[in-house]
Order: sequence, then C-alpha cells, then structure tokens
Amino acid sequence: MDAVLADIDGWFQAHLFDPLERSPDPAAAIRSMMAEVTRYFHSGQRVCLVGWVSLGASGDTFAPRVAGYFARWIAALSACLARGGVAAAPARALAEETVGAIQGAIVLSRALDDRAAFGRIVGRHEALLLQAVAVARAGPA
Repeated sequence: MDAVLADIDGWFQAHLFDPLERSPDPAAAIRSMMAEVTRYFHSGQRVCLVGWVSLGASGDTFAPRVAGYFARWIAALSACLARGGVAAAPARALAEETVGAIQGAIVLSRALDDRAAFGRIVGRHEALLLQAVAVARAGPA
C-alpha cells in the first residue's frame, strides 16, 4: 500500500499541488486542477484510493498520510485563491468545499453510473472558484 500511496502522491504533487502552489496565474491553475482531476478520476468512474483507504479497515494505519493529503490539497487551493485576491477565510472555505465536492462527486457518479454528474459538480465548483478570483481582482464595486 505504501508504494501505491507514493505513486498517488507523486501524481498529485506534479499535477495538482505544484501548479496550485506555484502558478502565477490562479485562474489557469484552477482550470488545470479541474481538468486534471476529471482526467485522473475518469469523470468519476475511478475510485479515489486515498479516500477509500481512509474509510477501510486499514484507515487507522494510514490516517496521518491520508489527512496530510487532503490538508495539502485544501491548503494549496486556498493559497491559489489567496494569490488571486480572495481573502483568507473565504479562500479556505471555498477550497474545503471544493475538495469535498470532488470527493462526493466521485462517489455519486459511480453510485448513479452517471459520468455527467461528476462533470456537472466539478464544473459548478470550477465556476465558483473562477468567479471568486474574478470578483476579488475586480475590487470593490
């Protein structure tokens, strides 16, 4: 299981965390994250092994690693939003809600055997994140 989690860590580092943490263009990083998540999870038809491990009997063994994975994703997305001008508290809330929605979309789309559900949920959250950055950059009305 360590090797599997290490492989997952590597993919998420390269395709999500690094762009979210380092991109000078928050909107581009958000669009990239959503496209990569959609590709990686096959529009919700691929199980999130990290989430699966956290729910299984071995969850306690890997709990710190799983918690770190989700915490890093939320922190990276929150930092990206903050670079886009979104205040810290709303950025954190949006990041947490988005990561939770992506995880829920995986479960829902598999349970319903409906890839489009994943796309709709991810699309709505992408729009919310991009709108938050656009509004923050526009400044007070």
